[in-house]
Amino acid sequence: MESDGNRDARGTHANPVPRPAAPPQVPGRAPAVPPRPTRAPGASGVPGAPGAPAQAPRPPSAVADWLDAPRPSARTGIWRFRHQPPKEEPERIAPVTVVGMLVPLALAFLLWSLWQRGVTSSQYAPLRLFTPEDWWWGGTVASPKDFDDRPVASPGAEALVVYEGIAFALLGYFVAALGSWRAIVRHYVVQRPQPARALAAALLALVALSFVFPDAFPVVGWSPVPVVDPLLSLTVLISGSYDLMASQLFTDTLYAVVTLLVVWPFARLGGWLPYARKLLAARGAAAADGQEESVRPRSQWPALRDLGQYEAADLLAGEVAGDRMNDVDCARVENALAAARRDATLDAFRDTVLRRGGAAWTHPSGARDLPRRSGHHDLLAGQVRIGRWAAGEHTPRPYHDAGAALGPDVLGTSLLAVGPSGSGKTRTLVEPVTETLALHALAGSCAVVAVSAAGRPLCADGAFDVIVRVGDPSSVHDLDPYAESDDADQAAAILGEALVGDLDPAGVQGAGTALAQLLGPFRAVHGRFPSLPELHGLLQGEEHALTRLSEAIAGSGNDVMRRELEARVRQTGAPGDVGRALADRLALLNRPAFADFFGGGGASRPFSLRAVAHHPLRVRIDLPEQGHEEAGRLITRLVLAQFHAVVRESRRTHFACLVLDDATGAVTPESVRRIQRLRSQNAGVLLALRTIGDVPEALHGPLYGAVGCRMAFSGVSTWDGSRFAQTWGTGWVEMTEVAKHTVFADQPMTRFFHAVRKLVTGKAVTTDAVTVKQVERERWSASELANSVPAGHAVLSLTSVEGEHAPPLLVDLRG
Repeated sequence: MESDGNRDARGTHANPVPRPAAPPQVPGRAPAVPPRPTRAPGASGVPGAPGAPAQAPRPPSAVADWLDAPRPSARTGIWRFRHQPPKEEPERIAPVTVVGMLVPLALAFLLWSLWQRGVTSSQYAPLRLFTPEDWWWGGTVASPKDFDDRPVASPGAEALVVYEGIAFALLGYFVAALGSWRAIVRHYVVQRPQPARALAAALLALVALSFVFPDAFPVVGWSPVPVVDPLLSLTVLISGSYDLMASQLFTDTLYAVVTLLVVWPFARLGGWLPYARKLLAARGAAAADGQEESVRPRSQWPALRDLGQYEAADLLAGEVAGDRMNDVDCARVENALAAARRDATLDAFRDTVLRRGGAAWTHPSGARDLPRRSGHHDLLAGQVRIGRWAAGEHTPRPYHDAGAALGPDVLGTSLLAVGPSGSGKTRTLVEPVTETLALHALAGSCAVVAVSAAGRPLCADGAFDVIVRVGDPSSVHDLDPYAESDDADQAAAILGEALVGDLDPAGVQGAGTALAQLLGPFRAVHGRFPSLPELHGLLQGEEHALTRLSEAIAGSGNDVMRRELEARVRQTGAPGDVGRALADRLALLNRPAFADFFGGGGASRPFSLRAVAHHPLRVRIDLPEQGHEEAGRLITRLVLAQFHAVVRESRRTHFACLVLDDATGAVTPESVRRIQRLRSQNAGVLLALRTIGDVPEALHGPLYGAVGCRMAFSGVSTWDGSRFAQTWGTGWVEMTEVAKHTVFADQPMTRFFHAVRKLVTGKAVTTDAVTVKQVERERWSASELANSVPAGHAVLSLTSVEGEHAPPLLVDLRG
């Protein structure tokens, strides 16, 4: 299975995504699904038929392994299949931070030692100021008196203890405020994962308690810090006696309160309460589940079991274990389950699963996979891997060496890719995206229309339900130029946008009116719209064609359409008649190579693009070969205009996407306005250009603003890069400037030493002046995009339909 075209990341071969499989064939019975592929790596042997006793332990199913693979939540554009977020690099503590902790601590020890020795008489001045004079002996600094006739024999001594406690508290506060204790604690405690964080905080709490209550810790031998004694002395002074001190209840309560006050900061520091709640919640969940595993693997269909559909879940689990389902089948059943829960049709869902098993809700084409795969897809996460985010200075840490992926969630905002020929747009972007959209279509969640460049078909023919080869007589399908519309004004707007949409906007409006004046009367008479040769004759003002149509409309008695036709006849040949431009453009499609197309009466079956709005179809339109470049651009504009019209009118549950391998000449003012509305219509487009110069200059800014995802390939010109640079804007970066200043000495001896040093080293004595500042710089400059993007790389920015952003980052398309 490592060589079946469906692998994991490029350059790796582990954990292959499963391909379609079928149970062993029974004689006389044709297999219901495609044949079984090779088994998973390391697996050997062929399992017995379903229900037969196993002869040996069955190897794990490749499908189950793929289903059970972790897909953690990640930022926009990151490949989630077995993604492992990068480990945070431990923050290093700068030496100055450690010094900032030790220096205040050493000063505090020195000041406290001097305080206890009473080196200055002024340290007790505040105490004498706020206490009665009769508490102290006269002529002394702070020598307390003893009173035999009072309940408190020496209030001055008690006041000294309280004063010492206040001084210690103030000293501790200033040490904590001035030192770098906050950074040290955050680095060594707060940033640790649980339970290490809680244990570290508990250890610090024990150390703090050993200083407050050293008697409770026999191994320590230091004196207690002034915390408890000042509180007891304060109690004595307030109550005026030692009665409370004799109460065991009071002293125990005081000790408990002090203990809680000491421990409380460490409890917050260690996150004890949130961690305890988490443990209790996990224990409650385990008790509720009994002996069951708290998290069932996805291959056991836990969502179905949670809904009580055990029979259907067991059947699907057996299909997965027997390799009778592939990734497309699993994604299709998941989508059907979501629809059943949304529409409250779980009973019908169960009946279908029990009846058809893993083949339930198969695509109308009967296909359950593509003939071959060249990309790496994860249908459960809705992603296709296109490369690897390159680690760089400006790359956010979560993106370092992570897989780069796209999906409907970002394609819904539309994507513009610009790169010269040979830069890999088709191979590394357009084909993988088209392939994954085709797989999603098989799963029932997407419709895709891919327009191939001339002579370069996208993907294999078997990957599509409908292939329109314009100009090829062997083409099975033809393209309806009116998108099966029954409204003349809408059909005229679509055709007018395709024919002259790249001209003056005022001319486009006039073109729609002129076409409607012909399409409406023609449909009123014939019940259909004219073929392109017939329309070409009417636009040219052929007298025979207009006379026949006028007579027919007059005979029908439809006065409204008669007036429409008469207005068009009056304008034919007049100065400024838009019909001439329309006829000239339409002549590009009225060539012998296209005689059997666009309703020309050939054997090809007409196909309307409106079908993609109602069904998850896979459509590919191949532009004509060389020699019809302008006709190919016109057809591309026609498909783009039809796509905008059909996705706007329908209410779909599936995503619709249009892929243009070469969007040269397709971007018009009207198409840019409509691209902006696709996000709300559950649709998107992918536009690939060789250069932004293929778009009218007036539309450069609106086009970059209309799309949510932008991709600049290696080799873009500086002029193209400037457009991306303007769109991606600027960001704040930290810049360090180092300036060297010459040192001029004033003392003779210093000047002598400087002269000797300069003579020996050849350099003047200087000092470094370092300046760190925030400056605003372009995220990617035009020069960087043109000259610094390596071959096989691109710069990609993403926006999801939910509004999440990924900044413009370098992607290695070969990784």
